[in-house]
Amino acid sequence: MTRARARDDIVRLLHRTTDAHHLARDMTRLLERAVPFDGVGLLTFDPATLLPTGEVVDARLGVSDCVASETWPRFIEIELREPDFNKFHALARQRRRAASLSDATQGDLHQSVRYRELCRSIGFDDEVRVVCSDSTGTWGALTLARESGRPSFKASEVSFLGALAPLLAEGLRRAAILGHAAAGDQRATGVVVLSPDNSVDTATPGAERMLADLAADTPGADLPISVLSVAALARRIASDYRNELGSDTFARARVRTAQGNWLTVRGSVLGDGPDSSVAVLIEESQPAELAPLIADAYGLTDRERRVTQLVALGFSTKDIGQRLHLSAYTVQDHLKSIFDKTGAGSRGELVARLFFDHYTPRLDH
Repeated sequence: MTRARARDDIVRLLHRTTDAHHLARDMTRLLERAVPFDGVGLLTFDPATLLPTGEVVDARLGVSDCVASETWPRFIEIELREPDFNKFHALARQRRRAASLSDATQGDLHQSVRYRELCRSIGFDDEVRVVCSDSTGTWGALTLARESGRPSFKASEVSFLGALAPLLAEGLRRAAILGHAAAGDQRATGVVVLSPDNSVDTATPGAERMLADLAADTPGADLPISVLSVAALARRIASDYRNELGSDTFARARVRTAQGNWLTVRGSVLGDGPDSSVAVLIEESQPAELAPLIADAYGLTDRERRVTQLVALGFSTKDIGQRLHLSAYTVQDHLKSIFDKTGAGSRGELVARLFFDHYTPRLDH
């Protein structure tokens, strides 16, 4: 299969797939014919924080074998707390959508701690990491790996995969928006305390239920990726005495469960050092917390986000114009663009679509 044909087939696939698991399964079958590989993994991200929140893997041979259930904590630790090559957040911030490990290490894979500790032991050598980013944010990351003894990925193959990144981001974004909402309207909050080795010290009944919901995105793992990610980031923030992460960084991730509910996961270190226990709070996300994610999902610009927020608060066109120092005609132009992107036909339908159709559990009555 030519790469152009593979790209066209993936575009068609994205327009008929609303589930990330089905997307990963069918997409990797198409990719394998254009860029041969032996292992594949797809992580979902919270685009606001760039934290991994779930794993979707091809059932044949997953890179999850490289980061199996017992090594997920180490994988997260390397990704969030230790120097290494082609880390997902670094690629996203540098706007490099794809990069191979062989190129980053100039052919010396042993420079990578991820390769030395996790991938070499199961026979993988070179890998390509692709951040699934577009103008709306980073929604996930794809990893393709080749077994030892096979040629490294070519520059042309890496370039082709990088060109697919916006398409993959669109697919994951669609899956987030169009996935089925879960029935029921009960709210819950849970707290789980993790020991320094990430074992569960205590967990409230609500946390146990929500951990089970989140674990569906990390099959076989002791703890969900989102919980491990938030705990690792909380520890890093606690020990980041140079404030390298910036003052606007929080140990928080918003995750959509397999049942369709949106949960917010927050982490706080209990103690004075990075090896202290971590309290992880899990609760159903509030509309205000989902607003930035909603804006990312629909691809709204910064100005469109502000207009949408004011519409949701009940401001008139005139009031919105005064607050944003815009004419009424400009506000109407922004509203038309917002309606086109969200598929809404009125202000009321816009608010309903944003806060009820996709981002809160569907009410039975």
